[in-house]
Amino acid sequence: MLGDIAGYGRTLVAFSGGVDSSVVVAAAARALGRERVIAVTAVSPAVPAAEVEFAGEFCASLGVEHRLLRTDEMAVAGYRENGPTRCYFCKSTLLDTVAELAEHEHFDSIAVGTNASDLAAGFRPGIRAAAERGVRTPLADAGLDKAAVREVARAWSLNTWDKPAAACLSSRIAYGLTITPARLSRVEEAERELRRVLTPHGVRDLRVRDLGDSVRVEVDARLVGQARSDEEVRRTVERAGFGSTPMVVEPFRSGSMNDMLADPDRWRHA
Repeated sequence: MLGDIAGYGRTLVAFSGGVDSSVVVAAAARALGRERVIAVTAVSPAVPAAEVEFAGEFCASLGVEHRLLRTDEMAVAGYRENGPTRCYFCKSTLLDTVAELAEHEHFDSIAVGTNASDLAAGFRPGIRAAAERGVRTPLADAGLDKAAVREVARAWSLNTWDKPAAACLSSRIAYGLTITPARLSRVEEAERELRRVLTPHGVRDLRVRDLGDSVRVEVDARLVGQARSDEEVRRTVERAGFGSTPMVVEPFRSGSMNDMLADPDRWRHA
């Protein structure tokens, strides 16, 4: 991987703060030198503020320059309408914005954290957007799957090696529900405050899913019973902006919203 990256030239890395893109940032710094790499993190209502802050701290620890780049995916109808290809419009907006910066400052390459598991996952519209724009995917090119990426992060002593996955907030909104800043904000607040409530119980994976007529809280399977019986969990979700919306608690499943894709009538009327 490092040998391939060494040929990229000056590189911008689209850095979400997650383990995959953190390994790309670290690898680029090793292969190219820190002065030839800039990590870029999107700032938008769909990106949790905690992730933006973490990204800055991570880059500082490596001595890599970090830029915040405001994106405006909310202005794109295909994103707001929140159909099955929402991620395509989101990733397109991000990468087009990064490309403008790359052109303005004469960078040679743009790299992202797509790994080999992502390529094998099936329905991933965001990957198509990246492929259309010719961005670099060093992890996937090296055949590194999710587990292998974490092993690299651990071997390099990166503090992301065991960091839980943290997809953008729009992935918490059921297909067919219009994405708005208010919807994203209440999900962000609910997740932040629920993590505070459940941290004493060792919570790792946590999602708040806005289903329109209900809200689904997903936590580690061992904590489902605790979360169901804890009245503070219910009150926390209510205070975040969900009010009296019916709530269920289920085990965390990455990508669980994609279950709706098998039933078009369900997501179109969510």
